[in-house]
Amino acid sequence: MKKEHKHKAKKYGMVINLDKCTGCGSCMVACMAENNVPFRADETDKLLSITWIQVYKLTNGKPFPNTEMCYLPRPCMHCEGSHGHSPCVSVCPATATDYSHETGIVSQIYTRCFGCRYCMAACPYHARYFNWWDPVWPEGMEKYLSPNVSPRMRGVVEKCSFCFHRYQLAMEKAHYEGKHEVEEGEYQTACTQACPAGAITFGDLNNSHHAVYKLKKNKNAFRLLEKLGTNPKVYYVSSREWVRRAGDNYLRDKEGNVIDKNRLRN
Repeated sequence: MKKEHKHKAKKYGMVINLDKCTGCGSCMVACMAENNVPFRADETDKLLSITWIQVYKLTNGKPFPNTEMCYLPRPCMHCEGSHGHSPCVSVCPATATDYSHETGIVSQIYTRCFGCRYCMAACPYHARYFNWWDPVWPEGMEKYLSPNVSPRMRGVVEKCSFCFHRYQLAMEKAHYEGKHEVEEGEYQTACTQACPAGAITFGDLNNSHHAVYKLKKNKNAFRLLEKLGTNPKVYYVSSREWVRRAGDNYLRDKEGNVIDKNRLRN
């Protein structure tokens, strides 16, 4: 009798060390190149720009010489929510976005999207972008587009997918080799690999053998806007308290007392 393989649901996510991030923007460039993210000749109007991962600059608000800065990369958080759905998934009338209980990734199906932008309004992290124009690639540059990612048309919403096409390719390779699981190094996002400072770590948050599983338990780890109950899969680590407080991640009870967030994590 053939032995059945025990399958455990995955929950892919990131841990970003803000003490290592230099704000170089390599993650943004790698993301755009890997996922065929369109751009305009004039990118000065940031309301029309599309950037699946955005690097923000934070300061402690103190005058020189006590000024400190921190750079915070923000991809899609791939929220799970308290009921297993992210805020964007809950409001999409076209089911153009969905939460995968198999991988923990929030998908985006462009051919279903009709551009109502409810998901953009529901996302508290501003991680979704609307295509106001059809992408126009400079002559010759279309040869460098990735064949694994579909360019998006005008009138649809797009966002970070954790380079899901790489997961599909890794799964195909694993099946071909007769394996049931994808190893940690076989599925990595473009931003993770491009970061020169090694600030981004990616893997299965449910797998105790993956680095992210151990890093998320760091005493200095936090998530953005945890008080909203979105249960994001992107964790941040910083030894500086003002950085952690800037994430507005402190949950409070009815009396206003801060709750130990470590007790609430999955």
